Amino acid sequence: MSVSKMCAAAAALFAGIMVNGSAFAEEAAQAIGAPHAKQLGLQAAASPVMERLHDFHNILLWTIVSIAVFVTLLLLYVMVRFNKRANPVPSSTTHHTWLEVAWTGIPVLILLFIAVPSFRVLYYMDKAPNPELTVKITGHQWYWSFEYPDHEGLAFDARMIPDEELQPGQLRLLEVDQRLVVPVGADVRVLVTGADVIHSFAIPSLGVKKDAMPGRLNETWFNVSHEGVYYGQCSEICGTGHGYMPIAIEAVSKERFQEWLGQQKQALNNNASAPRQVAQTTAP
Repeated sequence: MSVSKMCAAAAALFAGIMVNGSAFAEEAAQAIGAPHAKQLGLQAAASPVMERLHDFHNILLWTIVSIAVFVTLLLLYVMVRFNKRANPVPSSTTHHTWLEVAWTGIPVLILLFIAVPSFRVLYYMDKAPNPELTVKITGHQWYWSFEYPDHEGLAFDARMIPDEELQPGQLRLLEVDQRLVVPVGADVRVLVTGADVIHSFAIPSLGVKKDAMPGRLNETWFNVSHEGVYYGQCSEICGTGHGYMPIAIEAVSKERFQEWLGQQKQALNNNASAPRQVAQTTAP
């Protein structure tokens, strides 16, 4: 079994134990996008964007390792071959045309080798060509507001659950009272802005990180590959509560998502005097 499959299996097992704040926990929590103790490397990819970022990261890693090994060996060679004992009379050479061309041209080629996949990833993660769902996200000091513009103004706020209110198994500093619910396998367009200062909407396992700037609407997208709960946090220092505005995205099947939408719309109709209050985050 590959390392990635072992990580996914471990994540799924961990999800079944840790995620109990949702009625979909047993069925939907096939993966959990959250950091783990003693974790090395990036979080497991749960979207096509993050898969490409993983590939790009691996390219950079091997490129950097190769350069480091080459430079180390070159230094060792110079220390042995050109020390005072081996060369009592130092060389008086001042120029070497081909050597100058080589140490200028090779770094340029390396940068071009890195730039091509970099630009491909940047353009790929820019916008979804045909999104199936749009979500508008607004950062506040210090919580997030979520809106579904395509679904009759469905909107709610999401705040971190304080330590004293955490239920057994809920993740400290990551669990919220209202999760953003999206369907699995759907391209979700994300519009991000800020209400007061600059925030940053970041979900590492989905490859999402977009600044929320007041007066500006930034766009990105994601497509969740597996059902489950994926966590993130504000990644731009925004004040004293910066470390206390987490994000939780729950990915469910398209059928369950439609069921959830129906329940939320019904809750809005029953409570028209408070249209921004939602009865619950997930469907039973």
